[in-house]
Amino acid sequence: MNSLEVGQKLQIQCYKHNGKPHRCWDEAILLDVKKDYMVFGNDHTLVTEAHGNTWRTKEPAIMYFFKDKWYNIIVQLKKTGVTYYCNIATPFIIEDDTIKYIDYDLDLRIFPTGSFKILDKGEYNYHKNKMHYSKELDIVIKSSLSELIVDYQNHIPMFDMHKNLLYGEKYKKLKNNSHS
Repeated sequence: MNSLEVGQKLQIQCYKHNGKPHRCWDEAILLDVKKDYMVFGNDHTLVTEAHGNTWRTKEPAIMYFFKDKWYNIIVQLKKTGVTYYCNIATPFIIEDDTIKYIDYDLDLRIFPTGSFKILDKGEYNYHKNKMHYSKELDIVIKSSLSELIVDYQNHIPMFDMHKNLLYGEKYKKLKNNSHS
């Protein structure tokens, strides 16, 4: 990871517990490297689903991937306000200029009002049974969701709107410089 440079473009690959690809984002531009996490940005990025259908993201996003936490945070910089979409997922690895992680379905959506909602409990239970998650894994996933909610309520830096808007500006500058 030390060989990565701010401004470098990577892809994101998300997998399921059984090792099968789930979703791929075409672009993530490195904005910052911290001791225990990395920050990326993208906008109108091509997303390819496991079955081959594609779509583009609708707004700029700032993404936090952690080395030791079982979640990642996507900050959606919408015209209507900042929304957070947090995935319960394994800590990331980087391999062949690609950010990789396993998604465990449970998501936390935080709205511009500050309220939040846990999403995809049914999908989680379905995959837990179908893919035979261990009791230990189930505990890690559920405790990570609790940790994420506490981190949000404690206003860790990833949930600082001003900081995320600054990362959004940094993303725009890096993106513009790459086109000149």
